[in-house]
Amino acid sequence: MNKQASESSYPGLSAKNDPMDELSGEIVVLDTASPIIYVGKLQRVTPHILELCEADVHDMNDSRSTKDFYLLQTRDLGVRPNRAKVLIHRSHVISVSRLADITD
Repeated sequence: MNKQASESSYPGLSAKNDPMDELSGEIVVLDTASPIIYVGKLQRVTPHILELCEADVHDMNDSRSTKDFYLLQTRDLGVRPNRAKVLIHRSHVISVSRLADITD
């Protein structure tokens, strides 16, 4: 796939102006419309993929808590990685934030 074709999927998005780049190296939360949330260090950003390392992939169906409560616990106790690396397609992500920015 050529560079122009990959950039056309996200109008205005290029390697030079991707706002995700400022989060590179940070511990982030990737929220999805599904019950799955991802928490880990943002390692790599492409127009289609976000790569997390030392990540916690958590299915809220396996938990009695809410996403908010789970993230507060993770912020306070630290990330409990269950994946060395995980690739997430950007189309599945509805929001991104630093774990440190999660508030009570």
